[in-house]
Amino acid sequence: MLTNPFVEKKNIPMVKKKKIVCIGGGNAMPMALLSELKKYPVKITVISAVLDSGGSSGRIRRDYNVVSFGDLRRAFLELSDFNPFIRKVLNYRFEDGEFQGHNLGNLLMLAFYLNVDRSYGETFRKVNSLLRKDFRIYPSTAFSSAELHAILENGEHIAGETNIDVPKHDPNLKIKELFLTPKAKVCPHSAEALEDADAIIIGPGDIYSSLVQILLVDGISQAVKRSKAKKIYICNTMNKNGESNGFTVCDFVAEIEKYLKNDLDYVIYNKKMIPASKYSEINRKHPELLSMVEIDKDLDDRKFIGKNLILAENNPIHSPKILVKTVMDLIG
Repeated sequence: MLTNPFVEKKNIPMVKKKKIVCIGGGNAMPMALLSELKKYPVKITVISAVLDSGGSSGRIRRDYNVVSFGDLRRAFLELSDFNPFIRKVLNYRFEDGEFQGHNLGNLLMLAFYLNVDRSYGETFRKVNSLLRKDFRIYPSTAFSSAELHAILENGEHIAGETNIDVPKHDPNLKIKELFLTPKAKVCPHSAEALEDADAIIIGPGDIYSSLVQILLVDGISQAVKRSKAKKIYICNTMNKNGESNGFTVCDFVAEIEKYLKNDLDYVIYNKKMIPASKYSEINRKHPELLSMVEIDKDLDDRKFIGKNLILAENNPIHSPKILVKTVMDLIG
């Protein structure tokens, strides 16, 4: 190609995109983090929880001996460039008939898996080819037989992610210990992404049924420890019944660091409390949400980053714009 010799050449430095790994599951992380983070010039890899035992994901998991696809589907759709109608269709949940309760996106991911000779590596190569080249989603593990277990403070044993997520036991009993049986090994692509990351972001999400579920996978904490990435935890804004009753910011952090087996570099937390008069309105929509997460005194502001994060007084979810700006300021 011909160039104009009269035009002065400028040395424009190439900006290397930051490699960000997001660890989580459920709706909170895709809605609060991915929805805004994808607008920045960064490379995003999601490591998703895949041991759900309830709903459509749990049924597919039991019927086909596969990992659960629900949280992977949520991250995939949030990172996709599909038009709103296609995203709505892929998120469609059947209301009756033989498919009652099943989500179309979950069935689609199962079909990918079954049509590539039950290879998770090939499944996610195909799935990721539908996303922008800088976006990837991976399961935390391919060990589909592993189950999440909890031991409560009274010694009671709870088996299965869904029974921890939606407690049938006394939800005021604290969870003392979690473990996977049988043990699960990390997906190689997930371990590689963690080791190569510039930043590792954990959360937001249910602390035990979503986040600790991933941290318990053998190889996750080891890869995080080997990584030179900044380790950032996004604390929840509200406490959830059966998982974090009465938790403060430091309670969340203590549990994450316990199972991560690493110290966090930064903790982002909400410092705006909502009036008690709004609780009844919130509880009508989300009865599992109990109270705002209280802030401990004398937090080290070099590690603990407090922001007014809630979207609205009657909708105490994280504001994606404020949250992601805070994250990007920390990453640099």
